[in-house]
Amino acid sequence: MYRLIKKDGRAKRGELTTVHGTVQTPVFMNVGTVAAIKGAVSSIDLAGIGTQIELCNTYHLHVRPGDEIVAQMGGLNPFMGWNGPTLTDSGGFQVFSLAKLRKIKEEGVTFHSHVDGRLIFMGPEQSMQIQSHLASTIAMAFDECPSSVAERSYIQQSVDRTTRWLQRCKTEMQRLNSLPETINKQQMLFGINQGGVFDDIRMEHAKVIREMDLDGYAIGGLAVGETHEEMYRILDCTVPLLPDDKPVYLMGVGTPANILEGVDRGVDFFDCVYPSRNGRHGHAYTNFGKINLRNEKYKTDDRPIEPGCDCPACRNHSRAYIRHLLVSGEMLGLRLMVLHNLRFYNRMMEEIREAIEQGRYQEYKKMRLAGFAEGEAQA
Repeated sequence: MYRLIKKDGRAKRGELTTVHGTVQTPVFMNVGTVAAIKGAVSSIDLAGIGTQIELCNTYHLHVRPGDEIVAQMGGLNPFMGWNGPTLTDSGGFQVFSLAKLRKIKEEGVTFHSHVDGRLIFMGPEQSMQIQSHLASTIAMAFDECPSSVAERSYIQQSVDRTTRWLQRCKTEMQRLNSLPETINKQQMLFGINQGGVFDDIRMEHAKVIREMDLDGYAIGGLAVGETHEEMYRILDCTVPLLPDDKPVYLMGVGTPANILEGVDRGVDFFDCVYPSRNGRHGHAYTNFGKINLRNEKYKTDDRPIEPGCDCPACRNHSRAYIRHLLVSGEMLGLRLMVLHNLRFYNRMMEEIREAIEQGRYQEYKKMRLAGFAEGEAQA
């Protein structure tokens, strides 16, 4: 159940109550693709840096270790030792990313595993069954994520098919949640808005899916090649058409600036691999943008990555030491960087929620964006 606590312009401050706990929104979901954050970060670590909800990948867990094995272990939460809410994507994005290995039909999609090449069929029913095995808090509907440069006629056909798939997902989830053997009988379903960069297709699809009374609504198919301006334009025309009393999730987004702009347009949920991926490559997020700790100038820098940050890296180590770990190829360096970046994102979301509550979100957003613009020279 979603409760809207406060609005500041279009920015929303809310909370989503689930069977696995309450999520304060806006929220950034930390991405644990295969039920783990890349960078040797455990579920215990996540709890310590303010993580509220973890996102896992349906397709990857279906391929390895297998969703049946996760079900035998009691679902994702006991499997990975995480006590909070989880969200599983539907596998739809992998259909997009495995374009050379797939075949899309009305029934579903046939594609080859990236691990061993075996043939996999996944449709709406199979996606719901896999996610039911995983026992996630929130399951995403199975959709097609068309290329942002696809022809209008193809995108319209794809969106129409995604709508039909959404109804099949809803029917199948209702069936699964009624079965005695289902681990999480209160699993939620979020539908996904698609339509490329065509405003009218996006808007019409939003109107159609809002009538289906889902637990939440996502905007997919963005951050896949279009400009930031195009993404913001799509949010401007689409989000207002989705229910105000349901959470809105912008899938796969993004940079701190993207998140600030998304919140300003009414988005509640975000996820992105940037903080962990960039951390593993030596890039740390700070109030003045990203810094590359592999740079020579940090060789004797005795400051923490971000003065005032309460993450394990900043509380205990200098830039110089973490740089030494990174250039030496030590795993501890990657771990500390990922912990810092995830804490940076989680802390920014805490500040965003506070700013909305206090009615000063525009002031906060302006201050944040100005800091990022100053760049690494100030860090």
